[in-house]
Amino acid sequence: MAARTARSSAKDRPSYRCTECGWTTAKWLGRCPECQAWGTVEEMGAPAVRTTAAGRVSTAALPIAQVDGRTATARSTGVDELDRVLGGGLVPGAVVLLAGEPGVGKSTLLLDVAAKASSDTHRTLYVTGEESASQVRLRADRIKALSDHLYLAAETDLSAVLGHLDAVKPSLLVLDSVQTVASPEIDGAPGGMAQVREVAGALIRASKERGMATLLVGHVTKDGAIAGPRLLEHLVDVVLSFEGDRHARLRLVRGVKNRYGATDEVGCFELHDEGITGLADPSGLFLTRRAEAVPGTCLTVTLEGKRPLVAEVQALTVDSQIPSPRRTTSGLETSRVSMMLAVLEQRGRITALGKRDIYSATVGGVKLTEPAADLAIALALASAASDVPLPKNLVAIGEVGLAGEVRRVTGVQRRLAEAHRLGFTHALVPADPGKVPPGMKVTEVADMGDALRVLPRGRSRTPAREAKERPAAAE
Repeated sequence: MAARTARSSAKDRPSYRCTECGWTTAKWLGRCPECQAWGTVEEMGAPAVRTTAAGRVSTAALPIAQVDGRTATARSTGVDELDRVLGGGLVPGAVVLLAGEPGVGKSTLLLDVAAKASSDTHRTLYVTGEESASQVRLRADRIKALSDHLYLAAETDLSAVLGHLDAVKPSLLVLDSVQTVASPEIDGAPGGMAQVREVAGALIRASKERGMATLLVGHVTKDGAIAGPRLLEHLVDVVLSFEGDRHARLRLVRGVKNRYGATDEVGCFELHDEGITGLADPSGLFLTRRAEAVPGTCLTVTLEGKRPLVAEVQALTVDSQIPSPRRTTSGLETSRVSMMLAVLEQRGRITALGKRDIYSATVGGVKLTEPAADLAIALALASAASDVPLPKNLVAIGEVGLAGEVRRVTGVQRRLAEAHRLGFTHALVPADPGKVPPGMKVTEVADMGDALRVLPRGRSRTPAREAKERPAAAE
């Protein structure tokens, strides 16, 4: 009897589970010891043993070749750069989550999309939970996003949003944002994990049943992660990240998850007073056109997803007035710049950098994080140290190792084609670059000694070495 009572009390004892990783415990904790997430441990009831009987199916299973795929054809949003990231447009019934920091331009972009995607046969419903309808109308006037088939509502109640769907019957729903809408049937404040899960689940079900595309705006935490339960990213079909420095004009939309296309595409936008516009050729934002070459500048070609972008690296060295010289970077990783300084001093025999203040930056607010920019960073620093400009129309592509070797990187042919399209005639690349654009002079470099040969001999601080030139391919 005592043993049966002990088993019964253990069964009735409440248990707690982490909503992020599923870890369970017998008592509540503020932080999950398994995934280290805060505030994710919630109480759950003892699981009941249930069996589910077979029920009536809604539609019979068919061979996959007989399934009609025409209903899942993507429809253009009217914004080419967003279509590029989505894989051609919005698929009926798809749910897209767009997340980004405050003030980056999420609402401006989606209001523009809502207006351009509306037509006589496709209505659009824009629901805002963060602003009033009149405030959204003022923004629509400013960016010229007015349409007779664009409907606007300011709601924070989930049942009211579903009621608008019955009344308007839209082909596209834009909800700004999912953290501001709450269901009265669920306990908790708007933006809580339970509320976000319920709101997202209800809208996903409505989208699938109606064949309606849905764009959800999501908030991010101070660490840059999407706010709310991780389950939200698993439920939606597409997750997009909206990035950009609020002090720069460039905005990037990256695909993090996409069930209908690739996740390595990037859309480029320019934010200005009249709204936000797509940039089919954004390389001009990252370059400075000059009549004469200036010491301390070097161009490179970076890949944002599949997209090549020509960017400029600038460096400046001055005599230090303090015992510990400054090392300041903007748009570049400080660790990569420090590595290039060490390689130049040890492998390139440039000793003037150790006791000088060094400033390095990119142009236009672009951030260079891939190793392919190492060679351009090293040449910009060497040019600034020797006060000798690099030749005009030169781009440098390659990863630099600690031994001073120049390593191969991915997409060299695509990078060279982009540089050639913009009028650059000379490139420094690692060995075996592949097919070279006609009329472009490509010099293969094996290490930093070969790369520093592009500086004029009279001022160069590295011994002369023979660099191997690769002839251009015949047309």
